[in-house]
Amino acid sequence: MSVMPDHWIRKQALEQQMISPFEEKQRRNGVISYGLSSYGYDARVADEFKIFTNVDNAIVDPKQFSETSFVNRQTDVCVVPPHSFVLARTVEYFKIPRDVLVICLGKSTYARCGLIVNVTPLEPEWEGHVTLEISNTTPLPARVYANEGLCQFLFLKGDSPCEISYADKGGKYMGQTGVTLPRM
Repeated sequence: MSVMPDHWIRKQALEQQMISPFEEKQRRNGVISYGLSSYGYDARVADEFKIFTNVDNAIVDPKQFSETSFVNRQTDVCVVPPHSFVLARTVEYFKIPRDVLVICLGKSTYARCGLIVNVTPLEPEWEGHVTLEISNTTPLPARVYANEGLCQFLFLKGDSPCEISYADKGGKYMGQTGVTLPRM
């Protein structure tokens, strides 16, 4: 299994629509960088946020997830409360090839501010907007800037295609758009 370089990512994005919209080079002017890098792609966070709150004393339960657990905000700057959590999504829509697994890591700019990004691996033949989990580990409110870089995706190409892909399994998060909540 190999980490794939910029020229492979570019070719897959342009010819196979693996990433859409796609930025062929890093954009940095006054924003947290996003776009193609040497061995990855820095994705942007969209302006849709679900901010967790305890106003209604909801319990977070992955089997019975309640929408009273959060408030929705559409904004250019999301303030993540101290020791709290936000769901968001990528601007980019991904279509993962059958012989590729994708790992996501948070950008160092946010990590150095105490914000941690968690995303499970993007499995072979999965597609959709990626739901992003953003945790504020600090005792202070923290800002997240929409339409700017938040995390980097690394593309790992297998030695051969898998026998059963995410699409073959009919995965429950296939084709998701917008911020997607837990499903059973």
